Amino acid sequence: MLFFSDAIVAIAITLLALDLKIQVPKGKILTFADLIAPWHKYLAFILSFVNIAGFWRTHHDFFVHINKMDDRIFGFNILWLFFIVTLPFATSVLSDHFGQTPAVFLYSLNIFFLSVFQNFIWDYADKLEYLNTANLEEGRRSDFRWMLNLDMINGLIAIAVSFFMPRLAFYLLFFKLPLFVLAVVFRTRKKRKA
Repeated sequence: MLFFSDAIVAIAITLLALDLKIQVPKGKILTFADLIAPWHKYLAFILSFVNIAGFWRTHHDFFVHINKMDDRIFGFNILWLFFIVTLPFATSVLSDHFGQTPAVFLYSLNIFFLSVFQNFIWDYADKLEYLNTANLEEGRRSDFRWMLNLDMINGLIAIAVSFFMPRLAFYLLFFKLPLFVLAVVFRTRKKRKA
C-alpha cells in the first residue's frame, strides 16, 4: 500500500506543473513582465507542492511505525489519496481565481479533508495498537498528534476565514504560522514545567 500511495502522490505532485502556463500573444516577444504576470499561478503551485510534500512526508513517517493493516486503515488511506489527487484541481481553480472566496474555500476544504483522513489513519492505528512501539518514543507519538491536530485546526480556520478574507485564508494555509507558533509556545511551557 505504501508503494501505491507513493506512486499516486508522485503523479499528483507532477500534475500540479501542468497548470503553469505563460500566455504571450502570437507575434509578441516574451518579456520578463510576461514571466511575472502569472504570479498567482506560481504561488498556488508552490503552496500545493509544499502541502503535498508535507502530507506525503507525514504519511511516510506514519508507515514506519504502523505495522498492521486492515480494511479500515486501507479505506482511510484511499480517502486520503482521493484528496491528494483532487488537490491539483483545487490548485487550478485557485490559480485561475486567486483571492476569490469560492476558490479559496474549495482549496481550504481539500486541505482540511486531507488532514482529517491523515488523522484518522494515525488515530485508528494508535487506538488498535497497530504501532510498532519499539522504535516509537512517547514524545514522537505526541508530536504526531500535535501536528495532525494543528493541521486540521489550520484547515478549519482557513475554511471559515475564506468567507471573509480569502487572501488571509490562503496565507494561513501557506505559512501555518499562528497555530504553530502557539504550539511551540505551549510545548515549551509544558517542558519547562516537567
